[in-house]
Amino acid sequence: MDPLSDVLSLLKPHTYMAAGLEAGGAWSIQFPDQQTCIKTGAVLGGRCWIDVDGEAVAMSAGDFFLLPSGKPFRMATDLALDSVDAATAFSGRRTGGVVHLNEGRDFSIVSTRFALSGSHSDMLLKMLPPIVHIRDAPDQGALRWSVERMMQELRGQQPGSGLLIDHLAHMMLIEALRLHLAGGAEGAVGWLYALADRQIGTAIRLMHEAPGRGWTLQELAHAVGMSRSTFALRFKQLAGSAPMDYLTRWRMLLAGNRLKTSDEPISAIAIQSGYESESAFSTAFKRVMGCAPRHFARAQQQIAA
Repeated sequence: MDPLSDVLSLLKPHTYMAAGLEAGGAWSIQFPDQQTCIKTGAVLGGRCWIDVDGEAVAMSAGDFFLLPSGKPFRMATDLALDSVDAATAFSGRRTGGVVHLNEGRDFSIVSTRFALSGSHSDMLLKMLPPIVHIRDAPDQGALRWSVERMMQELRGQQPGSGLLIDHLAHMMLIEALRLHLAGGAEGAVGWLYALADRQIGTAIRLMHEAPGRGWTLQELAHAVGMSRSTFALRFKQLAGSAPMDYLTRWRMLLAGNRLKTSDEPISAIAIQSGYESESAFSTAFKRVMGCAPRHFARAQQQIAA
């Protein structure tokens, strides 16, 4: 797989809400804390504002947004209006998977909410801005199709709609992240943005393809056609960490997932992670994950029980 697929697979995003909203007139709705999740939305018709911590963005038909912080947010036609709590606004107004607010269809939106069950979700969430705004553009065919198809499923509630909506939601999430990455957020730092750089992106892909390989700084630099010093500097500028630090963290995240989902001995996981001794692996694991591998595995078993 590619690095973005690797990280999303590790974080295990799963849809626990998908709904449509059709509204008329003027309104303002306050949504609660979303906790560790990603909220997505696509405006199908009309206009609205999305406000997170006083940072407001105007949304128009065809626009898409990601809210990766999990913070409370407000959606409104007019920011000067008093807000109504979402639970109150939507109480008893649902038809199938679509909520109706006031009379008319001046505004319509499809939204989804993803919970992240994997460890270290900040690997993706903390590098994204509070509101990722993706404006309508001709190159959004795949995203537009998935949004429109989801609204059809929410309205129709046909057999198999639940599973199809879940797949469409994942498609929307990945397409939105691709478009955000392609937009080239100026000055943004993190592995996601580093993927857009041809040489540094290649280095990250090499590390993901063979995380247990005994990579050296010189070997990675040579593989992407750069000098050792230039590669190290460029990698840190774009990814926000040194190449070997990035590799170590990725190895430990994979090891943590193995400790959580398998019965493999720590000695075997150490070798798969690129360490010749269990003690060296344990030292690195504790530095990155905050506890020894055995403690981590025991804690995960208690959570599962």
